[in-house]
Amino acid sequence: MNTDQMIVAAVGVHVLDTHVLGIESIPSGSDGQLVETIRMSPAGTAGGTAVVLSRLGATVRSYGAVGTDPVGDTLLALLAREGVEIDGLVRRSETQTSASVLPVRPNGDRPAWHCIGANGTFTLDDLPADVLDGVTHLHLGGPEFLGGDAAGELLARARGLGITTSVDILAPGDPDMLAWIAAALPHADYLLPNDEQVLGFTGETSLADGARALLAHGVGCVAVTQGARGALVVTADGVVEVPAYSIDVVDTTGCGDAFSAGFLRGLSLGQAPADAAALGCATAAQVAQGVGTDAGSYDLARVQAFQNA
Repeated sequence: MNTDQMIVAAVGVHVLDTHVLGIESIPSGSDGQLVETIRMSPAGTAGGTAVVLSRLGATVRSYGAVGTDPVGDTLLALLAREGVEIDGLVRRSETQTSASVLPVRPNGDRPAWHCIGANGTFTLDDLPADVLDGVTHLHLGGPEFLGGDAAGELLARARGLGITTSVDILAPGDPDMLAWIAAALPHADYLLPNDEQVLGFTGETSLADGARALLAHGVGCVAVTQGARGALVVTADGVVEVPAYSIDVVDTTGCGDAFSAGFLRGLSLGQAPADAAALGCATAAQVAQGVGTDAGSYDLARVQAFQNA
């Protein structure tokens, strides 16, 4: 990969998140409740990662499906405001844009209501023939929506062109889900799950053992997020623990996508996986101090300064 320039095709799940802060309970009947903040942000295993990668200095092109509804208009506007190229997002008139509502409790817990919407209609046929032209990195967010065979076809095509590939899964960990996407894994240089997914996919009780089981499916490297414990990087060469940074957490929505972006950006700069994971943790820390994937104001230099502080 050219370390001077990172050009990313972010393919897959794009979501508009609506965050409601200060939710203590759902009001009874038709009662109302005043809350601290309501705001919207671009999200999803492709869309959220695209936003943060753009902030970190990458050129990012988004590909996926959204509706022709006002939700889609808002999502596209927020992505474009972050510098993400949105021409590759096809619009559907027959279904709504994927969206989530996230009531955030005072302790930071964030249950969610989610509508799959247009993400469930996305196929390889929606990608333009030149999707990989000039690209240094393909990030596939949500291979489960394509299915393992189609996802594997896209990833293999990218690998054949010398493009680095990464995969992040949206669905909860389940052995059946792992079987559904298994055909894609041998073509993924980097798999970026969370700890619950790793244990759920593999049935292992140890995170390191679970990650090793995923390596056995053909993945080159597994970088697992562990919330407040940071990340675990597992390759054929061994296991490395990467601690999180000590911060005052406001909202953890989008932290996984932010970690993915920081990790991938670190790799593009020639960093070893463990060092790239540290950059990923530092990037996630920026997002966790605000609300949503696009929280705060930061760039690569600021994240690196935070690491060195």
